[in-house]
Amino acid sequence: MRIVVSCLVDAKMDTSSVHDAVLVGGSSRIPKVQQLLRDFFNGKDLCNSINPDEAVAYVAAVQAALLSKGFNNVPNLVLRDVTPLSLGSMIEDDVLVVVIPRNTSIPVRKTKVFCTVEDKQSFVLIDVYEGERTRASDNHFLWSFILDNLPRRCRGLPFNVCFNIDKNGILTVSAKEKRSGTKNKITITNDKGRLSTKEIEEMIREAEDYRVEDKKFLRKAELMNELVDCVNRMRNDLKHSSEENEKINSLITIATNFLDEDDPQIEIDILEDTLKKIQSMFEHIIGKTV
Repeated sequence: MRIVVSCLVDAKMDTSSVHDAVLVGGSSRIPKVQQLLRDFFNGKDLCNSINPDEAVAYVAAVQAALLSKGFNNVPNLVLRDVTPLSLGSMIEDDVLVVVIPRNTSIPVRKTKVFCTVEDKQSFVLIDVYEGERTRASDNHFLWSFILDNLPRRCRGLPFNVCFNIDKNGILTVSAKEKRSGTKNKITITNDKGRLSTKEIEEMIREAEDYRVEDKKFLRKAELMNELVDCVNRMRNDLKHSSEENEKINSLITIATNFLDEDDPQIEIDILEDTLKKIQSMFEHIIGKTV
């Protein structure tokens, strides 16, 4: 039943949205399977008017005809593959940013904007992963490449990362910074370090098991990034009297000490409280100088 539940979750549907449950495949003849499905769909009558073996054979024959040439009377159908796992790139703090979500029809092309995280950063390392976990290192690493010769600007310089999957399932990841025109790309084929069907299913199950933990990890990473942004904002605002600057420097010290510790056991509510206090104190200092 796990597969049935997964299908409904992926389709963003519940059992009340299903009109008919059609039995396909030899295993659907098993009385226990039929009883489980009937119970799952709240007593709905199952559709068993078609031969479950012939249905599988028919679809296989249609797919073979579509992939071949010289056949007449082939149904005007397009059978599309989908991405079995989400694809994305790692950003700061080991967070995976998904570019192409799981179960997206292919061919597909999607682009996201990323930014540099340090001042005068001249290159970025783009790590490509597939998987459903929030922490990048908990997913399957595919490949990496470098986008270099970036303009040496303040942190936050944007650059585009494009994920493109063609009809054959070949993945090309490219990156480009518009101002300088610098660009680079890699191509990952299906035979280059890809996962088996069993490994993919295991990763999906693992993602569900660790869903709550991953949600907490992402929230903590977001708070730490907000704290970094707050520190940079305060550093850029040291333009007041010596007294106000001293107070701001004191807040910067508190924040940077907090960031340097990076205690993995620290609770999210403590992070949220610390961030709010620093932001409030900073706004109070700035407000007094206006």
